[in-house]
Amino acid sequence: MKHRTNASAKEIAMSSFYDYSVTKRDGSELSMKEFQGKVVLVVNTATGCGFTPQYKDLESIYEAFHDQGLEILDIPCNQFAGQTPGTDEEVHQFCTLKYNTQFDQMKKSDVNGENALDLYKYLKSQQSFAGFGKGPKALMMSTMLKKIDPNYRNNAEIKWNFTKFLVDRSGNVVRRFEPTADMDTVRQAVAELIG
Repeated sequence: MKHRTNASAKEIAMSSFYDYSVTKRDGSELSMKEFQGKVVLVVNTATGCGFTPQYKDLESIYEAFHDQGLEILDIPCNQFAGQTPGTDEEVHQFCTLKYNTQFDQMKKSDVNGENALDLYKYLKSQQSFAGFGKGPKALMMSTMLKKIDPNYRNNAEIKWNFTKFLVDRSGNVVRRFEPTADMDTVRQAVAELIG
C-alpha cells in the first residue's frame, strides 16, 4: 500500500504498519518495511509549539537507544494553529541547529482530514485517544480542545503536535502518547521494548 490519501477503512483495518510509506524531505519514499525488527516512535512535530522543547527529550531517547534498534519517524505537521510554517528544509535546519537532532525530518504532511497520510489513518485505527492525563498541561489541552472539537474525547483524531505512537519490533502499534505525556514515561516505554 503506497502513500495514498484515499485508502478505504477496510484496507486500513486489514493492513500492517509495514504496508505504509511516507515521503522524505528529498521527495523519495521511505517504506516502513525498512524498520522491520526495529522499535519505532512516530511523532507529528512542530517548530513553533509549546511542546517543541520535547525535541530535546526525543533526541536524548534517540541517542540512548538508536544503536539498540530505535528509529524516530519525525513527521512535521502544520495542521495545529499553523505552528510549522517553514519549508521542509527550514524545519530540518531548525531541528538540527536548535536541538542537534540526528534523526531526520520527513516531508511536512497532514495527520488528520481527507489528506491525512494513510500511515496516520492506520496508527489512529490501532491506538485511539485515551485522554490527556492529569496536571496543568492536560487541563489546558482539554479546555482548548473543547472549543475546537466538543466531541474530541470520542474520536481517534490527532489532537495536537507531538502525539507519539510506539511500534514494537513486530510492527504492532503498542502505545499512544498525547503531547501532555511525561517524556520519562515515553522513554521508559521505549526502554522496555528495546529490551
